[in-house]
Amino acid sequence: MEQRKPAWLKVKVQANQGKNEVEHLLQELALPTVCQEARCPNLMECYSRKTATFLLLGQNCTRHCAFCNIGKGKPQPVAADEPTRVAQAVTTLKLKHMVLTSVTRDDLPDGGAHHFAAVIAAVKSLNPETTVEVLIPDFQGEAQSIAAVVAAEPDVINHNVETVPRLYPAVRPEADYDRSLALLALVKKLAPRILTKSGLMVGLGEKEAELEQVFRDLRASGCEALTVGQYLAPSRHHRPVTAYITPAQFARYEAYGKKLGFRHVAAGPFVRSSYRAAEALLDD
Repeated sequence: MEQRKPAWLKVKVQANQGKNEVEHLLQELALPTVCQEARCPNLMECYSRKTATFLLLGQNCTRHCAFCNIGKGKPQPVAADEPTRVAQAVTTLKLKHMVLTSVTRDDLPDGGAHHFAAVIAAVKSLNPETTVEVLIPDFQGEAQSIAAVVAAEPDVINHNVETVPRLYPAVRPEADYDRSLALLALVKKLAPRILTKSGLMVGLGEKEAELEQVFRDLRASGCEALTVGQYLAPSRHHRPVTAYITPAQFARYEAYGKKLGFRHVAAGPFVRSSYRAAEALLDD
């Protein structure tokens, strides 16, 4: 049985004009966000700041991770005008930093990599001062697909390992831990200037020693920025939370990550991959 949420996980809900403006624009341009699809606890704050993480390549994922609230089923056709619509949204919102992510599309020959590249190019063309971060799937480890995203020159390439390798069969059965590490290493080899980033959820049943080993593996793969946040089950049909990690423990994880030499570490109950993402580029 899942534990009751502790006091530090209560979110104050309030409506405001900034949030309404972002929601209206996204509806107008028919742009889904991972904020909505994943039921992110930071949605209110991020929309209030006029920021959002755009979800590319439709709303149905070809994988079946036990923690994720993204839709499953037959993938939608790739929308050729999506790069233009995303670029327009960035212009209208006057974003200084924006994040692109996607569902996993194992049905596409390149996993959607060239679509990522097209969106990056469109955003940079209309918004040359905006920094671009991409949170990418593993593209089944295909080097050409990874290289296509790198060639588009985003400022940050993020790929989440999500949890410790022991839990992969139960939590993300179609992923591969070593493949994810290799992706991060390849990005850094191809483009040393691009900031590499990864993230994990805690409270899934991992042990502290296992988590710290993942931190070390990420550093060995050239990963420079790290996010660690509390897993919150989107519904009773998803994998239940096994533990609520205290703010003090998150502080210890953050300190350990900095000790290992990560350029940026964010660890806390509500930390997510894209939460206040621009801060990673501000840290030296």
